[in-house]
Amino acid sequence: MTEDINKLNSIKSWSEDDRPREKLMSKGRQQLSDSELLAIIIGSGSIGESAVDLSKRILKDHHNNLNELGKISIKDLIKKYKGIGEAKAINIIAALELGRRRQSTEALEKASVNSSREAFNILYPIVADLPHEEFWVIFCNRANKVIGTQFIGRGGLSSVVADTKIIFRHAVEQMASSMILCHNHPSGNLKPSQEDIRLTKKVKEAAILFDMVVSDHLIIGDNAYYSFADEGIL
Repeated sequence: MTEDINKLNSIKSWSEDDRPREKLMSKGRQQLSDSELLAIIIGSGSIGESAVDLSKRILKDHHNNLNELGKISIKDLIKKYKGIGEAKAINIIAALELGRRRQSTEALEKASVNSSREAFNILYPIVADLPHEEFWVIFCNRANKVIGTQFIGRGGLSSVVADTKIIFRHAVEQMASSMILCHNHPSGNLKPSQEDIRLTKKVKEAAILFDMVVSDHLIIGDNAYYSFADEGIL
């Protein structure tokens, strides 16, 4: 009988859309309630009570207020709630403390890219001195603030394949408004090949469909670069 009750209360028996971990992965962290997020931290409940139900009870005892819950001690969590041992209590306290510290931490100022030189300064340390070609993309928001720098592909001494599907998958995931393409030429020759020009045009045309802009394509060599935008061939 007890085993049957446990199965009914087990999160594993729920629909995947209702399981906190799966829900976070498929719908995003914003779609989870406080109790569901707490359940992920706890991991499991106890006999007759799922992790979500246990989390709801803990939150209810603290007026559904995370600031109030943040005042509880490890000792009290263990004492008051069946299913909460030392490890789970420590996880809860650690997560709440991280949340508290985040509130008091200023957000980092994102780098802004308004010229080919600024883009070069970001990318050069990444591809400098590589013995092979690599393709990278800087993703920016509408204010030209950098929201991500993404590795796309690795090639040989004189070529690299950049899959446009991979570029736009990352662009969409990061909700980018613009992007700066980049690859290096280990030889130091900065002249773009016909394939470089063709790829740039292909990505630029595809970007229009996603309401995005390709701001530039840099070819980086020995402490120098070639900018498609500066040369007027973008």
